[in-house]
Amino acid sequence: TKDAAWFTDSVNQVLYKVPVGENGMPGTQADVEVVPLTGDIVFQQGFNVNGIDATPNGSTLVIVQSNTGMLFTVDPSSGATTEIDLGGDDVTNGDGILLDGKTLYVVQNFFNQVAKVSLDAGLSEGEVVSLTSDPRFDVPTTVAEFGNALYLPNARFNDAPTPDTEYWITRIRKP
Repeated sequence: TKDAAWFTDSVNQVLYKVPVGENGMPGTQADVEVVPLTGDIVFQQGFNVNGIDATPNGSTLVIVQSNTGMLFTVDPSSGATTEIDLGGDDVTNGDGILLDGKTLYVVQNFFNQVAKVSLDAGLSEGEVVSLTSDPRFDVPTTVAEFGNALYLPNARFNDAPTPDTEYWITRIRKP
């Protein structure tokens, strides 16, 4: 957001808020706020919340719960979550997310695909409208955009890393 960087914790039901000064510098460790997540979200065994993004004005955060495939909005001032109703769809293995207007791109890491979710104006409902894969995907974990393209770094979690392991970013057109 304009005044903070937000981080998820996959095993603890909290978000971390790191204040960002006018100069763009993050606050100190003492400035970090732990924001408990309450409301609709219920953490389970395994990896829970991974991806996070914010509306342009920073008044709402959007998160994905990887192990359940559920999406939530978060009130950043309270940590209260509200489920985004996907009408029976899910985005299991959701990792990085990108909110682009009322379109949410969810990287489904071990499925090697990107789910495109069309959201309503209030961010209370959504529908998975497409799933995009690419043969160059090797467990993509997050996503960034530039122009009409998405950029996805590949974590290659299925390969044991060595000093010679190659990593790459895959560029695809926005679905």
